[in-house]
Amino acid sequence: MEEVRSRAQALLSSSGSAQDVKAEVQTMAGLLLPLAEKYRHLEVEAMLAENTTCRSTQEVLESLSRLVKALSILEKYGCNLTSPARPRYWRSVKHNNPVFRTTVDAIRGGRTVLFLYGYTSQQIDGLSFPDDVTEPDAAKVAAVTLEVMTLRTEVDMLVKGSHPHPDNFRGVIPFLTQQDQPVTDAVVEEQPADKPADKPADKPREVPSLPPKPAPDPGGQPLKPPTASDCSLCGAASSLVCPSCDGQTFCDACDDLFHRLPSRADHRRDPLQSPPVVGICTICGISAVHAQCSACAQRLCENCDKLFHSHPDRRGHDRAFVTPAKASSPSLSPWACARCTTVNEMRAVLCVTCERPRLAAAAVQEVPVSAPTSPSTEWRCRSCTVVNQGSSILCEVCERPRLATRPPVAPAPSSPGPPSESGAKLSQWMCQFCTYVNSSPTAVCEMCNLSPRDSAGASLPQSLQQTPSGTRDVRPPAEPAPRVHVEAKRQKTMREDGLHLVQQIREAERRGVSAEEVYAAICMCGGSNTSPCDWLTSELPHLLDEICAMAASVQVERDGEEAEPSAPGDAAKLSRAEAKRAWLTAGGDTDRAVRQLLRDRQVKMKELHSLGFRDVLRCEEALRLSGGEVKGALSLLQRPLLEPFHQRIWTDQPEPPIDPKHPDKQRTCRRLLALHDLPSWGRCELVLALLQEPDVTSSLEDVVQAVKESQDKDFIRRVLINECPCCLSNFPRSKMQSLTSCQCSVCHECFGQHFTVAVRDKHIRDMVCPVCGEPDINESEQLDSYFSTLDIQLRNCLEPDAYELFHKKLTEHALMKDPKFLWCCHCTSGFINDGDQMKVTCPSCCRSFCAQCKKPWEPQHQDLSCEQFQQWKRDNDPDYQRQGLAGFLRDNGITCPSCRFQYALTKGGCMHFSCSQCRYQFCSGCNNPYHKTTCKAAQCSYSGHHAHHPRDCLFYLRDWEPPRLQALLQRSGVEFNTDPSDAAQPDACCVMEQKDEAGQQIDSPCGLQTQPGQAGLCEKHYREYLVSLVNAHSLDPALYEASELVRACERYQVDAQGPADGEDAELHLAGLLKKLMEVPLGETVPRNK
Repeated sequence: MEEVRSRAQALLSSSGSAQDVKAEVQTMAGLLLPLAEKYRHLEVEAMLAENTTCRSTQEVLESLSRLVKALSILEKYGCNLTSPARPRYWRSVKHNNPVFRTTVDAIRGGRTVLFLYGYTSQQIDGLSFPDDVTEPDAAKVAAVTLEVMTLRTEVDMLVKGSHPHPDNFRGVIPFLTQQDQPVTDAVVEEQPADKPADKPADKPREVPSLPPKPAPDPGGQPLKPPTASDCSLCGAASSLVCPSCDGQTFCDACDDLFHRLPSRADHRRDPLQSPPVVGICTICGISAVHAQCSACAQRLCENCDKLFHSHPDRRGHDRAFVTPAKASSPSLSPWACARCTTVNEMRAVLCVTCERPRLAAAAVQEVPVSAPTSPSTEWRCRSCTVVNQGSSILCEVCERPRLATRPPVAPAPSSPGPPSESGAKLSQWMCQFCTYVNSSPTAVCEMCNLSPRDSAGASLPQSLQQTPSGTRDVRPPAEPAPRVHVEAKRQKTMREDGLHLVQQIREAERRGVSAEEVYAAICMCGGSNTSPCDWLTSELPHLLDEICAMAASVQVERDGEEAEPSAPGDAAKLSRAEAKRAWLTAGGDTDRAVRQLLRDRQVKMKELHSLGFRDVLRCEEALRLSGGEVKGALSLLQRPLLEPFHQRIWTDQPEPPIDPKHPDKQRTCRRLLALHDLPSWGRCELVLALLQEPDVTSSLEDVVQAVKESQDKDFIRRVLINECPCCLSNFPRSKMQSLTSCQCSVCHECFGQHFTVAVRDKHIRDMVCPVCGEPDINESEQLDSYFSTLDIQLRNCLEPDAYELFHKKLTEHALMKDPKFLWCCHCTSGFINDGDQMKVTCPSCCRSFCAQCKKPWEPQHQDLSCEQFQQWKRDNDPDYQRQGLAGFLRDNGITCPSCRFQYALTKGGCMHFSCSQCRYQFCSGCNNPYHKTTCKAAQCSYSGHHAHHPRDCLFYLRDWEPPRLQALLQRSGVEFNTDPSDAAQPDACCVMEQKDEAGQQIDSPCGLQTQPGQAGLCEKHYREYLVSLVNAHSLDPALYEASELVRACERYQVDAQGPADGEDAELHLAGLLKKLMEVPLGETVPRNK
């Protein structure tokens, strides 16, 4: 048994398919073991005993059949939970599911199995898994499902009479004996205790057995084919049997749905032999059966068949017509009650003894709904859907019997009008659930949104409705009364009232009013035109005050006697919140609300008294202030008791500091836990150990912060000791700050001082790391992102005035990128020029200059281009001519490639130029930027301060001798000067230069000695003059020596391999020069003519 059980559980928990464990289930069902040992999770004996509390063998068989159906549904629930591909909505089971109501909910113990599966959370509309459960317990679900399958197999074998050990159920299921005993309906009553027994007392009584299984013929086949029975799913008449599905029987509709699944599509189904139809009509209960309809599961007489199938929706039903064996009609004979077996007269509708309807048993067989187990169980009328008390036989509204079928739609009278009108009338149909008459042929009801196919039955004609039980007779069939208009009016009124109520509830939800309040308000103001929401706003406060006043003058007795007036001084103090809750509980009834209010107050007072609060007046006042909430009242009552404790802990005295050297170590750790929110006791001991180490300089707060981050002592020491590279002091890492552009860290004080000085005294591009000088200010993209993050860091460490100055400089830096931004050549101011005129005036110094060449404005510049004006000055300006080449070099001075600011300076001296306006660092000979660290140029591995100069840059050509430069110009036919302009040789060079004196950059003349033949300039500036001509005419400096040519090829990554064997050296150099000249000249080199 254990081996088979464990193997089956493993298969079921992995696959979730019942077919995989079919053989194991059959084996377990056939083993002879006690039920308690075979079933470990299910209480099988109690389940079978509760579901077979019957009075005859037929009832036992019907109860066991219903149990088999319910166990089949529970088996499917379990297989769905263990399947790898679980359904989408596996977490919940809905009570309003018709299959669930007619199977699982119709037996005792069905919900217990669902609880074992894991559906332990009770919801409004069903059961579900708890919210904290994400996956079902596959092992437990598989074990329970296996027991459900085994029990279903055993019960099915008991019903069919094929169980190998029926004696195992003798003490559990009544009317069960050995298979070889004859079947009888006799019941042997037990003898009284005072009467002497003829047989031993312990001998079991003789009870009828289940019907035996048909004996097979010698060939192994049954003597006759299986006969038709109820469908295993819906309970209707079955027409097919499926051997692959454990011999389950199906009607045509359920077979189509059940075997539509791909895994069951190939099952072979055998037709069932239809038993002879006997009995009386299931509608009128008088005439003999004439036809049997499998579509609507009805056995009808000839008249009922004609009327019932005259409906347009039922005209196409296939019926099997039966000819009764006897010619006499049972309508003239009396009938026996299926409940109490009393023989009643022919025309009686209800039983004289138990007052049950004549067709009560047929209704139970026809619709698989369990009958109420006790007279106190409420039942819903199938005609008007009103819920009645369990003790009532007739409906309180429509006076129809308890088990009467749903009322039909009266057949529409034939209309002599056009065919379109008659077709519209035939399209009307009545919902079988809410009895609403729908005017259009829709798939679902307009009122309840249910499909007419959800019901096993169909609507009945008006003429076949059962008469109220008060008449106690059956009227003969007659023509239907013309009540269509009355019924339609009732349906219209019901729909209008329902829609009006829904509209009121929706309006109340928008205004924050619950549906319960709307219902209670309608009960109070239902006869007036006042809106329930308006009534709740205007009248409810007065009503609640009235309820409180009435409750204050009345006291409810504890043992449920009548209320008595109370003393004036003992009036209860009630609140509106309590009165409102009681009023809603009472459904709007004022008297019931008063009694409910006092009962609730009495329960709350008892609860407060049980907690030790005996002062009645204080308890009532606390409940009134808290709105009837016990928790709020308890808080108010406890507050005076806690007042001394609050005064002691919330004193104005400062908290004494924690002494790490205090002898009471546990007290110190408790204070650390309370004051510094440390995560554990071990962290507190670690803090004390670090503070007690020798030469410790960190504060308590720094140590606590470090311990919160880690519990590694070595790591904490590294965190607490970090040297600032600026002030060389030690600080914890939490008091160090770093920029996003580098990994350097400095203390907060040095960080703030450095950027305060940089903002006030330096350019904005000088606001870099004080340790490594990062980032590179020449990369605009990196600079923009750097300033965006630096702004966040400086917001908290700079003074307000310094932070405002930083924003001002940052704004100027952003304005310089505007193409309309101009620097004044007379002062150091900049501004936005929105005009398109060449002459612009600085708003700061009010002096004019040219917007293009940035030269001071002169009247001769009007209507002349900058080149034409420059040539005019050379030809006509005596001062310009007197300056000679010095003026030429000044006019063609340095222009910043970043901000376009012009400097009337020469390019001699150091080629590394730093703009005073934007701090852009570049080469004054080629305008290429200077890099402090590694640049982004391809195949550049130099990490120091450098720039990439083209071969025609002054950086390389300034090392050439003047004759060599003159030869280059002469080869290209470019003229150059060798004599001064005034024919007088000056002694000193007068070209202006930027010099660094005493840490400041100032402009002053060169002052070097001039040489003859160099146009009155020093050799350095004469070379600059010759190089400017080379650049102006875009000449390629191709006059290289052999060693210079090889170095130039290496510099510009030109293949400079040595000559091949036998190759002429001059030809090899000529080839290298040709390759070098293919490298383009500098694109940013100034080429002013």
